[in-house]
Amino acid sequence: MGQISVFRIDLTQIEGEGDFLCPSCKAPISPDDESEVTYQVADVKTGKDGALESLTIRCKKCRSTIHLVGFEALNELDEPNEPAAWDE
Repeated sequence: MGQISVFRIDLTQIEGEGDFLCPSCKAPISPDDESEVTYQVADVKTGKDGALESLTIRCKKCRSTIHLVGFEALNELDEPNEPAAWDE
């Protein structure tokens, strides 16, 4: 039985919409693909506030495990800005 590779990908370092290639076999992985043909979600970790902290997926082509991190920074980008305080 072959050895299974484990990778860590920081989503804040990915350009674009979050698509990336499997670090091992280069299979395209997209967050928009919910079919589980290319990869399978293995584990989801959320914080106390319910915000996504990390996600572990497995590439179905090469069976590599990929830990996705960096959701905290991405969540901050999605938060609406506080209204500016105007001095009167």
